[in-house]
Order: sequence, then C-alpha cells, then structure tokens
Amino acid sequence: MAGLEAGFAVAMAGLGPFGPAPVLGIGVSGGPHSLALAVLARGWAAARGGRVIALVADHGLREGSAAEADGVVRRLCGMGIGARLLSLGLSPGPGLHERARAARLAALAEGCEAAGAPWLLLGHHRADQAETVAFRALRGSGETGLAGMAAARPAGGVLVLRPLLGMGPGEIEDFLAAQGLVPVRDPSNGDPRFARARLRAVLGDPDGPGVAALSETGAGFAARRERMRGLVAARLAQAVRFEPEGWARLDRGALGTDAVAEAALSALVRALGGGGHPPGRGAVAAMLARGGGSLGGAVWRGAVLCREPARCAPAAPALPGVIWDGRWRVVTAPEGAAVGALGEVAGRGRMPALVAAGLAAVRDADGRLLAAPGLPGGRHEGVKVEFHPITGPVA
Repeated sequence: MAGLEAGFAVAMAGLGPFGPAPVLGIGVSGGPHSLALAVLARGWAAARGGRVIALVADHGLREGSAAEADGVVRRLCGMGIGARLLSLGLSPGPGLHERARAARLAALAEGCEAAGAPWLLLGHHRADQAETVAFRALRGSGETGLAGMAAARPAGGVLVLRPLLGMGPGEIEDFLAAQGLVPVRDPSNGDPRFARARLRAVLGDPDGPGVAALSETGAGFAARRERMRGLVAARLAQAVRFEPEGWARLDRGALGTDAVAEAALSALVRALGGGGHPPGRGAVAAMLARGGGSLGGAVWRGAVLCREPARCAPAAPALPGVIWDGRWRVVTAPEGAAVGALGEVAGRGRMPALVAAGLAAVRDADGRLLAAPGLPGGRHEGVKVEFHPITGPVA
C-alpha cells in the first residue's frame, strides 16, 4: 500500500468503527485535496464492500460556478464515483465566507442523510488546521476554539470525519498528480479581499515548520478539549434531565460552580437556545453565579432551562426536512402547513408555560393548530416534528 493510502487507512481506523459495507459521503469541490480524498475513500470503502457518494456544492457566487460544479460531477461519475450536485443559491453580503461554509456543511449533511450515508468526509488537511487555529487566535478564541477542527464531530444526522487532518497539502497533491488527475482551483482562495486568504498568505509555506507548529498547538488544545468533554458529559448526567420537548430540568446544586459547570451550562444554552455559536465565557459565568437569567436564546428560571419564547424564529412553511428555529426538524406535515412558536395556550397539561410557549407548533393554512409535541392531544396524523438542534459551524 502506498504511503498516503496507508496513512489514510490508519486515520480511518482511528475514526471507526464503520461496520460492514460502509457508505461514505464525500464533500468534493473539485480542488486537489477533496478530489484526492474522493479517490482515497473510494478505494478504502471498496476494499470493505462499501461505496462512496460524492456531494458537490455550488454556492452560486461566481459567474460560471454552476457549470464548473456540473463539470466536477461529470468528472467524478466518469471516474466511477457516484456524485450529486447541491445548489445553495447564496446571496452576496457581509460574512460571505462564513455563511458559505455553514450553508455548504448543512447541505452536505442533508445530502448524506438523503443518500443513506452516516458519515461525511471532508478534505481539510494540516495547513487548514493551522489556518483555523491562527484565525481563531486572532479573534480571541478560548481553549476550545484553539483546539481547531475536530477529526470527528456530529453535524445534523451524520458524523463529520476529517481523515486528512494530519497530512500535509504537498503530499496530498503529489498523490493526486501520481493518479494523473488535474484539480480545479478556486480563485477566491487567494483573493486578498477575504480575511482567510490574507492569513494564508502570511502563514507562508503550507508544508513549512510554522504551519506544522500551529497544527501541533491545535492538537494539544484538542486533547484538553476531549478531556473536558468527558467531564462535562458526566456532570450533565448528574445534574440534568432532558425532556423530549427540547428543554431540561436542572439541579443547580449538582451542576456546581466550577469550570466544568460553566462548560456544561454553555453546552445546554447552545443546544436549547437554538444558537449557532457558544455564548461568551463571561456571560456564562455570570448566568451560573445568578442561578438563572437569559442568554443565547435560552432562559433559565428555577429548575427549567428552555428556549426563550420571545426569541423564537418567525413561522415558516412546514416543508419536510426544514429546521425551524435551529431546534426542530419537520419530518412530515400537510401541504400548506406552517411551523412556528406555540405561544400562550390553554390545556398544556403539566408542561411549564415557559416551555410550552416556545414549542414548535404546526398549523394548517387557516391557522388552526394541528400538532405540538408534548401537549395533551398535540398529535395529529400526518404531522411529525422532532427535536433536532443545529449547533452551527463549530468544528
């Protein structure tokens, strides 16, 4: 087995288990690293009786991007790799790169689910990790952010894997060249109008010692992050009872007041408040000291921690697959139905009024309530919504 292929197999072994005949989704832009990833993953999966599906996202931000993405799909199919095109249709504006990354990840995760692929592989490598660590340091991130991108993390209903994270871009591109494949180059990657492109230029040689040192720094913080995650999981098991309607009963005494308690409260706020990013550490510490309050779209009152009703998203068409308010996923609903906050309602049973007001409620075209999870009589044939928090573009 060749060097990079052997390294890939070792990386995948550390990210498993996968079981027999694994189905892997691959995010492919047509660039050198994602294209190499598709080739490596195809061979790895085939050796285990499995298969891959390549997912090509078109942001629609450059003239000719649709034709370029379609060309990547056709090329992959010509190589014997099944591929699908995902059109995002983003609009220009502030925070374009951040929005594009978030939209692409969400689309890729949904594409994997639709294809029956539990895993989504992305082609981030050592230099990408170094860039991420440096970028977050410049933004003042704490230890969690400085851990960089995780080699494995959940996103929606799939597990995102980055098996090339420990490999240099040079060796990946050498592998691709040995396959006789010429990648597509995205000109925006070097456009100085974008902060990441400017940072990339400052970091210099992507296979140099500076990049390697930054990547190792991220690995050190990542090890600390994993230890903290274990402590947080244990603390949440002691102090929190999660309810299926997307809220929690919280034992303040069992939660504690230490750093683990702060991390646990931060995770709760982020999941139950529908936020895309974790709240600031100072704000979390203040909320913990008070033993209540509002933060990040969540509200803590007494023993209840839930979505703050006044912060809920506006009603939206209840289309299958839609994520409403960053928390609730529509599985099935009648045509013309809408999903929005329940608001004040009688007959909520034992559910706290604060929780009920922020529940996902599905109403028909005339505004009549069809279903709301957890309410007495809140079920309706043909309507299903499930708590499915989207925690945003955190690696």
